[in-house]
Amino acid sequence: MPNPDVDWVMRWSLLRISLAFFLLCVCRASAQNSALVRARDLGVPFEGTPGPLNAITDVAGVEVGATTLIQGEGALNEGVGPIRTGVTVILPRGGKSADPVYAGWFSLNGNGEMTGTTWIEESGFLEGPVALTNTHSVGTVRDSMIAWGLKRGALRQPWSLPVVAETWDGFLNDINGFHVKPTDVFAALDSAKAGPVAEGNTGGGTGMVCYGFKGGTGTASRVLAAVDGGYKVGVLVQCNCGRRPQLTIAGVPVGKEIPQNIPYAKVGQPLQPDAQPPGSETQGDMGSIIIVVATDAPLLPHQLKRIARRASLGLARTGSTSGNGSGDIFLAFSTANPGANATPGSNSVQTVSNERISPLFSATVEATEEAIVNAMVGAKSMTGIDGHTVIALPHEQLQSALKKYNRLPVPE
Repeated sequence: MPNPDVDWVMRWSLLRISLAFFLLCVCRASAQNSALVRARDLGVPFEGTPGPLNAITDVAGVEVGATTLIQGEGALNEGVGPIRTGVTVILPRGGKSADPVYAGWFSLNGNGEMTGTTWIEESGFLEGPVALTNTHSVGTVRDSMIAWGLKRGALRQPWSLPVVAETWDGFLNDINGFHVKPTDVFAALDSAKAGPVAEGNTGGGTGMVCYGFKGGTGTASRVLAAVDGGYKVGVLVQCNCGRRPQLTIAGVPVGKEIPQNIPYAKVGQPLQPDAQPPGSETQGDMGSIIIVVATDAPLLPHQLKRIARRASLGLARTGSTSGNGSGDIFLAFSTANPGANATPGSNSVQTVSNERISPLFSATVEATEEAIVNAMVGAKSMTGIDGHTVIALPHEQLQSALKKYNRLPVPE
């Protein structure tokens, strides 16, 4: 005969389990929704037509992976933390292909590092993944990429010249602690995938500051009209550049409209309304930006260098003047022409004529601008070493600034 007390306990237990599962799903959905807010969701008006993902992974074959390292609070203890850093990787043809891609690069201001570019300039090919990290972890990431390629038999030559680029995260991160390890690089490479790309405080962008707001990783894409070839252009940035008064979004001087809580000011000492804060706001840029452009348009290396140069114009739209302390280095590659470096050759390749390349220039400029804004919109406020805090770009204040200058579209 059924025991009413046991039956009630079982029902209550099942109800509690169901309720807990429901709340867990709600919390996860809420976290995902907040993480997925992007500049367009806030009504920021951009030119051009984005791809389905509005990401570099809209270019077929491109995969992105990242390892994010966040650990510790309080005073800097070099070698221990706090840690606010990571590594981001881009695989032009995905993890299953070692086929090189045509590539070109450009340095707008060279106070930074992108390894492997001498061989890109000489050969016209990018022979493996691209990695983005902090300034003092370039060596570790480079060596780890060689080890990963050796293990997979993916080296094109008996030696390897990986492409690793950096920006400085020393305001928030224990950068001299060398916290990015080979296992972190391997994890990023092994987890690389197509699909949506995480933005803001992620991967190599974890500890970055952009225009005095929290910066980091951002991405966007454009699809050309059919009459222009229907090609796709995708951009991924690691943004750590600029000063607050420079920030311009959709033509609006957003940085001047939101002057509060500028980083690099003295911690714990609020700024007076008319005071000029010390640090980078008076000394110029202390950061950098790395921009990677991918396209499926059939372009040759010299044309891709032209594409890389156009990223400068997208950066300029957001207000940067590429100050002395900023390492602004850009790379462009094309996934078209597979087998272009096959031996023994000769190999036939296709290319877009110079007379038809201008729409690709425009797409690069537009996607670069949006990727930078997406990085800031997607980032969250962060506190790092010694209590240094960098606030996120306030979404409501951004919308108010856009509305003030009649740049916020009116809902239909």
